[in-house]
Amino acid sequence: MRTFSKFASIAAFAVSALAFAGGARADDKPTAITIATEGAYAPWNFTGADGKAAGFEIDLANDLCNRMKIKCTVVIQDWDGLIPGLTAGKFDVIMASMFITDKRLEVINFSRPYAIDPSTFAVAKTSALAKSDLSGKYNLNDEAAAQSAIDKMKPLVKGQLVGVQAATTNQQFLKKYFDGVVDIREYKTTQEHDLDLSAGRVDALFAQSTALAATLSKPEFSAYTLAGPAFLGGVFGRGTGAGIRKSDTTLVAMFNDAIGAAIADGTIKTLSVKWLKADVTPPQ
Repeated sequence: MRTFSKFASIAAFAVSALAFAGGARADDKPTAITIATEGAYAPWNFTGADGKAAGFEIDLANDLCNRMKIKCTVVIQDWDGLIPGLTAGKFDVIMASMFITDKRLEVINFSRPYAIDPSTFAVAKTSALAKSDLSGKYNLNDEAAAQSAIDKMKPLVKGQLVGVQAATTNQQFLKKYFDGVVDIREYKTTQEHDLDLSAGRVDALFAQSTALAATLSKPEFSAYTLAGPAFLGGVFGRGTGAGIRKSDTTLVAMFNDAIGAAIADGTIKTLSVKWLKADVTPPQ
């Protein structure tokens, strides 16, 4: 997962983003911003008992804001309203486990990645996929290797009902590689597809590895496990970054600098291990 070849494109993107944002005027620096998160994707971001947002991205947002010396307010917004809300000026930044993809870059800008987390399947421990020896991490940009792994998976999941969050790169992956092989059921939130898995209304889920691992750690999911290869690159883009309006170039530069510092001093590793039980730190 951490080899240079797999993440060269991510590093290149980070450099280009820094170069682009560096031309912004210093006097454009904001003193206060509003950050939107979904609040329904534990443990990345979720709504606590007090109604406030919590999780890895919330702690990271607070850390980045302290580094940038600006006041930040975190608000909760439905997933499908995040990009429209940003472009309409309802808030200034998105931190909601949103992958940096070419399609999204047509509409908004992104900071450099602050996390890399591949996606995979959660299935019953008795399923054919769980019993297989298929494993490993595959970058979809290495088409031959990734397609070979996918082709080996297809007969093991054929006919299964798989839950996935709608309007996500996870949904795009299933539609591109498993359409007609599995029955794809879309949900507004991952919380909804988790409930259907525990109730037996779907056979499997497809989502980010860390989010699925958190779900399966609960007692009601003891009959399920992560299984099969994990995927990144391709439709999953360049990793997870902060979404920012194209016009706010100074803010992009500020986030890039703060994220770079949080990577360098180990803060992202510390926070991700705390919340996600895995180190999702991207390369410098």
